Amino acid sequence: MALKKRRKTKRPAKTQIVQAPLAQLPRLPKGYGKLLADLRTRIASARVKAALAVNREMVLLYWDLGRQILLRQEREGWGSKVIDRLAVDLRRAFPGMSGLSSRNLQYMRAFAEAFPEEPIVQQVVAQLPWGHIVRIMDSVKEPDDREWYVKATIEHGWSRNVLVHQIEGGLHRRQGKAISNFHRTLPARQSELAQQVLKDPYNFEFLGLTEKVRERDLEKNLIRHVREFLLELGVGFAFVGSQFPLEVEGEDFYLDLLFYHLRLRCYVVIDLKMGDFQPEHAGKMNFYLSAVDDQLRQAGDRPTIGLVLCKTRKKLLVEYALRGSRRPVGVAAYHLTTSLPRELQKSLPTARALVNGLTGRKN
Repeated sequence: MALKKRRKTKRPAKTQIVQAPLAQLPRLPKGYGKLLADLRTRIASARVKAALAVNREMVLLYWDLGRQILLRQEREGWGSKVIDRLAVDLRRAFPGMSGLSSRNLQYMRAFAEAFPEEPIVQQVVAQLPWGHIVRIMDSVKEPDDREWYVKATIEHGWSRNVLVHQIEGGLHRRQGKAISNFHRTLPARQSELAQQVLKDPYNFEFLGLTEKVRERDLEKNLIRHVREFLLELGVGFAFVGSQFPLEVEGEDFYLDLLFYHLRLRCYVVIDLKMGDFQPEHAGKMNFYLSAVDDQLRQAGDRPTIGLVLCKTRKKLLVEYALRGSRRPVGVAAYHLTTSLPRELQKSLPTARALVNGLTGRKN
């Protein structure tokens, strides 16, 4: 029996959209460019708002799912295997939906436990992506510290990698801790913001330097690693220059590091010291701030702020040195290395193991 050849059916031709050359387009009316720019801004803004709305609803859903699991575990004694079964059934019911794995359901339960108050979740935490929330829950155990990182991430727009870096550096323990005279030398609102911009101590471990480095070498390495340096300084710092020259009555002076802070709207002079803080450091900084205000400060700029970074500083000594100053100066320490390398820290015995070793106990 001969097989009949199937006749090929012609597919309809695809409709092609032909764009007219720019030369053939009608002449643009007056104001068209402004309208186009306005529409682009509105569309981009609407897309961002839509993405944020979707993220918020997803985070609130995850919190609610976690709360339901947590309540049943507390009231009815559900075990962890129930979560495994729940993950299977939910994925079967919603095959196209991601985020319903057993591991993620465990995170949802932990989410509801870490942030038990619904208003905080709705008003604050839901502004963060889920990945950020998971990192905070994994790495930060104290409730107040978790809330601090949530608010700081929202305020500064940290990426997930930057958030992890700030947590590992213990930023919540260092932010706003520099000794300063801002409360006396700046208006209240400016003083509070400036105080929160500075930290103590600063962590320069990324330089890989020893404690015996010279000031000039420290400065050169900070410039060489300017990206990491800016990350450690915090959001808002714009690098202006190193060894920035100033001339006063024919004499040349050089600022170690000069920055401009976009939120404070002012110049920030950083003076690096390899040793302990000395009272004369405050006097020298006052001179620098006066010169920068006279020579660089423009209309609209706020008073220049100084930051003396030194190896160590004694609180009372700094307070005495800054007490009579009329210029805003902060003093903070920095660390070039941790007390021990991380590899050695991991290999050290615990306190219990040391006691057992000394007393002969087995456990």
